[in-house]
Order: sequence, then C-alpha cells, then structure tokens
Amino acid sequence: MILRRIEKLKDEPEKQGKALSEELLGYRSIRSVGQRYRIIYRIEQDRVVVVIVGVGRRKEGDKRDVYAVTQDLISDLEIDLEDDEY
Repeated sequence: MILRRIEKLKDEPEKQGKALSEELLGYRSIRSVGQRYRIIYRIEQDRVVVVIVGVGRRKEGDKRDVYAVTQDLISDLEIDLEDDEY
C-alpha cells in the first residue's frame, strides 16, 4: 500500500500532500495506509526527481514519530555535508 502511494507521486507531486514548515521546510507529507503512515518527500524541480526522505507512523510526542526521526536524519545529513566542506 505504501509503494502504491509512492507510485502516485509520479504525477504532479507538487499538488499532493501538504507543505511542511519549520525544521522540515521545503519538504511535503502525504498520508498512506489508512492515515497511519506518512511519506515525507522533497521535489527537485530542475531534475524532476521526488526524493523520499521518510516513511513511518505518525506518533506525536514519541521519539519514533516519523516527523521527529526525519528531522534528526536531515539535521545529521546537513552536519555531515558541512564537515565534508572543510
């Protein structure tokens, strides 16, 4: 079911889901599997690429919440990229 929902992102991903804010600004989120799971993605317009950065359950307040886990992952990647520049 999650893969089917991801497949639908091939057609007009910018019109699907909702834009996220704060730490996940620039990313979008769609629901899957009866509203329980979220797919967090970013659209790279210049290359027509949809980058899936997180898939998981929405559990507000839980450290395993998909938004919290994705935020941590993105922060870690940004730190790693900054370190590589030196």
